[in-house]
Amino acid sequence: MTNHDLEKLVETSDEWIQSRTGIRERRIVQNGEATAEMSTHAIHDLMEKHNLPPEDIDAIIIATITPDMMFPSAAALVQKNIKAVNAWGYDLSAACSGFLFALESGAALIESKRCKKVVVVGADTMSSIL
Repeated sequence: MTNHDLEKLVETSDEWIQSRTGIRERRIVQNGEATAEMSTHAIHDLMEKHNLPPEDIDAIIIATITPDMMFPSAAALVQKNIKAVNAWGYDLSAACSGFLFALESGAALIESKRCKKVVVVGADTMSSIL
């Protein structure tokens, strides 16, 4: 859904949205599609693009305020889906700033030498709760 599509629904403009958020468009999930599934697709694309075997991933951090369920975490579901047998992970819930916190957390794991490869994903299925 583009900002121009939103202009038809509410009193706003593409310029207003872009100047304040940088957002030009957003995606609407299909019924039944959830955060872990979107995250899994994103990580599969990453692994394919960079020829990264799942066994090389040490940690997975999913920044989301719309997890599939409270337990298990989206990160645990993704870890299973991509067969990252050596990885551990967690969900980080901090709304709009969540991805930045997750990125900093991942960088800290690498800087401390606790992990070599950390995958950070920011994913929300807001259309499923709005």
